[in-house]
Amino acid sequence: MIKLDKVTKTYGNHKALDNLCLEVLSGEIYGLLGANGAGKSTTLNMLLGFTSPDSGSIKILDSKTNKIIEKSQIGYIAENVNLYPYLTGIENLDYFCRIADIILDFNTLTDFLVQCGLEKEFHSKKVSDYSKGMRQKVGISIALAKNAKVYLLDEPASGLDPVASNELSQILKKLSSKGATILMASHDIFRVRETCDKIGILRKGCLIKEMKSNEVTSKELENTYLTYMQA
Repeated sequence: MIKLDKVTKTYGNHKALDNLCLEVLSGEIYGLLGANGAGKSTTLNMLLGFTSPDSGSIKILDSKTNKIIEKSQIGYIAENVNLYPYLTGIENLDYFCRIADIILDFNTLTDFLVQCGLEKEFHSKKVSDYSKGMRQKVGISIALAKNAKVYLLDEPASGLDPVASNELSQILKKLSSKGATILMASHDIFRVRETCDKIGILRKGCLIKEMKSNEVTSKELENTYLTYMQA
């Protein structure tokens, strides 16, 4: 599970997070909606250990043992996936698995790429020839191959076509059904509504609204989001 308790972070005169309280349970997909500068990336960066809060506490725990989850058990998918352009898709996947001490055979690597929507004809082509969506699929496969307990996603559907975006939703639901804790930051109201169990709206570093996705339609969510953003 993920728990942020009264977390505040300030950069100069800008308060990126303001007394943020947020909890994501094991087996839950939480969608964090917000405009640019709302604090979504700051939240993820803190969970990844890239920066620390000025005050408050952050915990990422195994709900079964109540022990802190190690960084190796956290999967991260960025909006812009950084891959080695001179390596192929399958070589990138193999490399990032190996630096995480995960050794997979060729067929298993291929299966992960296929599962994430990358056609086999591109597996052996250099990433420099990939579209953004194709690179994103490799990034998703890298996170998936870690078999992590927690997944942090920053605009994961960026560059994906509607079919691939739907496939991503199905992958995340499958992971959550196995007990994974998933926090997804996004602008995509429809994808968040279709994918997540719970939704939070972040504005100027504050969590101003939470709701369950099965209690709101996409249109109602959009109207609620716009109301809070324009307030």
